[in-house]
Amino acid sequence: MGRRTRKLVALVGVVAAFVIAAPAAAITDGQADGFIHAYVGELFFYVPDDVDDRFTDPGQWYSCTGTLISPTIVVTAGHCAYAIGRDGTSTTDGAAEDGSGGNDVWVSFQEVPDFSGIAAAPFIPDDNAGRYTHYRDLLNGRSEWHRGTAYHHPDFDNDDFASFDLGVVILDRPVQLATYGRLPTLRYLDRFKGKEKAQLFESVGYGVETSTPKTETGGDTRRISIQKIVNFNGVHGMGPNIALLFTHNNSSKHTGGTCYGDSGGPTFVAGTNLMVAITSWGIQPNCTGNDVQYRVDQSDDLGWLAAVAAGHPR
Repeated sequence: MGRRTRKLVALVGVVAAFVIAAPAAAITDGQADGFIHAYVGELFFYVPDDVDDRFTDPGQWYSCTGTLISPTIVVTAGHCAYAIGRDGTSTTDGAAEDGSGGNDVWVSFQEVPDFSGIAAAPFIPDDNAGRYTHYRDLLNGRSEWHRGTAYHHPDFDNDDFASFDLGVVILDRPVQLATYGRLPTLRYLDRFKGKEKAQLFESVGYGVETSTPKTETGGDTRRISIQKIVNFNGVHGMGPNIALLFTHNNSSKHTGGTCYGDSGGPTFVAGTNLMVAITSWGIQPNCTGNDVQYRVDQSDDLGWLAAVAAGHPR
């Protein structure tokens, strides 16, 4: 499920799967988050160019995870911020369009977001436009769902999404919390080289609990997974400045970690709100193996996020 490039599996959730699954565990082999990471939320967004096979006209809904680092800025993956619709229309169709600036994205910071009324069945197969209008009006009418505008890293390329897999959602209205996620200093993660076995990290997300070739279960509940870095040298040809390979701390056979819907979710230094990486992609399509995190302690990423904070997302 989700958008895939080469052997890299983007861990974005396809809403067609998760809205029919009962809310259960999210991150595989994880634990309930409660209010520990109240600044981590679930993204729900519409991509008008993508096809949902149940409908005769295009338009697909997805979910991801993101971290509020200020009252209005949510950090997520670049592939979770790309090609989002702008009032139901494409942001990739046209010479001036680059898949950025879509406002068909909402974020909930509830541990279990309210998806009641979000069902495709009444609109299948010929009224995908009606589904968009219905979902939009429901979400706009619920105070827990915060609408925003999505932007991806200036160098993001959807055909090579893992290289600059960073994005943001700028909320229309501020969300006031006592604590927000924090960004790292430059090359912060380098201090853990040689200490991989000792240092723990926490990945947080709303993704599905299990994924097989035919079924997916769980999702839409904020969960935590305890992780360790197992590779500082890059994965699948990605350099060490981009990808870090993580594994679930309680799994001896790579049976845990992140899954679809966890894309864009944060990885914190355990016990802190310091976000050092975000969930980007997986090597195996059924979430049974290794988790690859995109480093956010790089100069281009920190520089762009500073520009976003200053009001210059493009």
